[in-house]
Amino acid sequence: MPVYMINTLILAFQIDPAMMDTLGIVNPEPERMTLLDMLVQGGLLMIPIAVLSVIAIIVIVERWRVIAKSSMKMEGFLADVHDMLTEGNVRQAIRYCEQTDKPLARILVKGLQRLGRPIKEIEDAIMSAGKAEAYRLESKMDWLATIAGVAPLLGFLGTVTGMIEAFQQIQTMEGQVNPSLLAGGIWEALITTAFGLMVGIIAYGFYNFLLTKINRKIFELEAASTDFIDLLQTPAPKKSTATPPVR
Repeated sequence: MPVYMINTLILAFQIDPAMMDTLGIVNPEPERMTLLDMLVQGGLLMIPIAVLSVIAIIVIVERWRVIAKSSMKMEGFLADVHDMLTEGNVRQAIRYCEQTDKPLARILVKGLQRLGRPIKEIEDAIMSAGKAEAYRLESKMDWLATIAGVAPLLGFLGTVTGMIEAFQQIQTMEGQVNPSLLAGGIWEALITTAFGLMVGIIAYGFYNFLLTKINRKIFELEAASTDFIDLLQTPAPKKSTATPPVR
């Protein structure tokens, strides 16, 4: 028996469930909606929310790769550079830093290129390079912060516009509206809020997580840069110039 005929019999004659079993009528189950169906039911504002979710995923993956790529054993790297400088191989130290594609190496090479100049000038060069590396690590993090704030607002906007449309239908039908129709309009309006909040929560969580890792990385770079400046100011060990005893 078609579904619409079953619904008509139930509404018109108020058939008892036991009688339905006797007549061999199976109560139709509501169709399950897929995620795509819910996105479509959410309306046009689901499009910018979906775009923001894609951007958030791209930024999260890209920043994660940048942070992972910047990791290195800083103490061992500083020790290698110090050994080269102690032996007087300044060019070798510069070449070693240039061949190492890491933030600390790019910072140190700016100081090594200014060896022989006043220590203040070397410190300024290292500080400027450090700011550039910090900016590179923090790049695009403001995108995540913006998405974390905008996505829920778009969701609320979609819910408000959906509720306005639902109440307009009630006014058009002069209050004689089926409660199921009203409920359907309300849950469709709430879809945008649910997805907007979901995107915002994910973006905000990863923003704080990645920002913590970036701040820790910047602190390590500052500490390593300070250690490098201290190494430059440490006097080199003097070679023995004692003359052999005269016989």
